[in-house]
Amino acid sequence: MTELDLTILPETLGDALAIERLHERTFGPGRYARSAFRIREGRGHLLDLSFTARIGTLLVGSIRLTPICIGETPALLLGPLTVEPPFRKRGVGSALMARSLQEAKAKGYKIVVLVGDEPYYGKAGFKRIAKGQVKMPGPVDPARLLVNELEPGAFEGVKGLIRPDWVEPVVR
Repeated sequence: MTELDLTILPETLGDALAIERLHERTFGPGRYARSAFRIREGRGHLLDLSFTARIGTLLVGSIRLTPICIGETPALLLGPLTVEPPFRKRGVGSALMARSLQEAKAKGYKIVVLVGDEPYYGKAGFKRIAKGQVKMPGPVDPARLLVNELEPGAFEGVKGLIRPDWVEPVVR
């Protein structure tokens, strides 16, 4: 980050439109069909764990964390992580992830999951979830389902369906 004068700031309500436009440019209209989007739909992300990256006043990146449950275990869903194309491969995404994960850990969260590429997210401590241990409520390549234990051993024995934290589980 030596070449960029990057500032990481907590997301505010006033950032919503700029972030939505960033998502439109980087993910396109297909983003609404993705399983992770479907989980976040109708559930607000946590502003105190969501951040923007700026160079001066220019918004160049964003990261959001949303509360979920995996079975009965509380966790966070990371995403979307978005960086303007001209600023990719310059450490913006890594800086956003580091800040967001640091804040989540400080607030007592223990598990963060995401759907993404292990070579990229592995640098931030994410690892592949064993096939069949956790399920998304829609199609997801199991090799792209990743977890970061903010507390060592926190993911041990965790299994089940990923769901928004406000949805009541079905009892059978």
